[in-house]
Amino acid sequence: MDSQVLFWWYSEPSKLSKRANSTIRDGDNTVFISAATAWELSIKTALGKLNALQLVMDFSTYLEEEGFVELPIATSHAIRAGLLPAHHKDPFDRLLVAQAQELSIPVVSSDRALDTYGVIRIW
Repeated sequence: MDSQVLFWWYSEPSKLSKRANSTIRDGDNTVFISAATAWELSIKTALGKLNALQLVMDFSTYLEEEGFVELPIATSHAIRAGLLPAHHKDPFDRLLVAQAQELSIPVVSSDRALDTYGVIRIW
């Protein structure tokens, strides 16, 4: 799940597509939240671009309460992200793509630019 989707899930769930919402809610699905998402939300909060301080400060607790699984950033993810074609300039999204590719998991995101990488995008 990308940062925007997690923020909407937390603050404005009505902004999620029906498909994204049902996929996240489906108890048969494991919902991974990348460390890159925590990093991006923290930076945007610190810059005043996002009002997510409570989410950021209680991130692990929030994920646990929601039943989401933390996804650490492995060196292989970082290398893969760095070597991706430059279809997308956002380093956080590139890292999500690299993790999705390596782990064969979809990304929940409204960002159509991710489609250029051949990952399954749920929106």
